[in-house]
Amino acid sequence: MRYEIRFAGFGGQGVVLASQVLSYAVVLSGRYAAQSQSYGPEARGGAARGEVVVADEPIDYPRVTDADVLVAMSQPAYERYHTQVRTNGVLVIDADLVDARELPPNVRLYKVPATSLAAERIGNRLYANMIMVGFVAALSQLVDLPTLERAIMERIPEKHREPNLQAVRLGYELGVSSR
Repeated sequence: MRYEIRFAGFGGQGVVLASQVLSYAVVLSGRYAAQSQSYGPEARGGAARGEVVVADEPIDYPRVTDADVLVAMSQPAYERYHTQVRTNGVLVIDADLVDARELPPNVRLYKVPATSLAAERIGNRLYANMIMVGFVAALSQLVDLPTLERAIMERIPEKHREPNLQAVRLGYELGVSSR
């Protein structure tokens, strides 16, 4: 089994951190994971991408080639990557920031208002990334919620843990209800 996930958006949205937390949770769950990232020279606002490859055996190529899941958190990210989702794959968009035009055939679309939910329920829109992590984890059933929470506890600095935990729990609940 090989499963590929790409998080894409603007720098500052936490797409790289999202891929790091998810890949660490996958490892904690006993599977293999490879995480890679790419971002522009700008600190915020430039293109950013975080990728996770999950497998039951050692991974021979650590990059996403044909995504099973694309999480698009900006319109430019959607425009650039939406055609690179495999047939019967999943496209998750931040409904607050992305208009999914020209949807590829045979792709399931999920619209998650992650930015507004993060602002309203967590108090800061910057936690939209962890809402998306929870959503993807629950929808794909790659890792359970306790494992995601453990990954956050071990990878996120203490002063930021609680809001990240709240966000991942919210996203996980949304993902479970969307299955």
